Amino acid sequence: MIGLPDYKVSGGTPIYLCTDPVDFRKGFDGLTGIVTTSLGKSVSDGSLFLFVNRKRDRIKALWWETGGLTLW
Repeated sequence: MIGLPDYKVSGGTPIYLCTDPVDFRKGFDGLTGIVTTSLGKSVSDGSLFLFVNRKRDRIKALWWETGGLTLW
């Protein structure tokens, strides 16, 4: 997972991109585990985490909002 320090969502939110393909059947728990183990960060720190599939033609996003995690 790499950080993209020059690319930020409005409000200065950091964005991290997981360059290794991820099984898109993973849900909140699986993706949170990837963030924790490969980056050593907490998903609740307000960052946006992006994941790609094996073909690298789709993106899955994980983001913490006030009410909890959001998955796109």
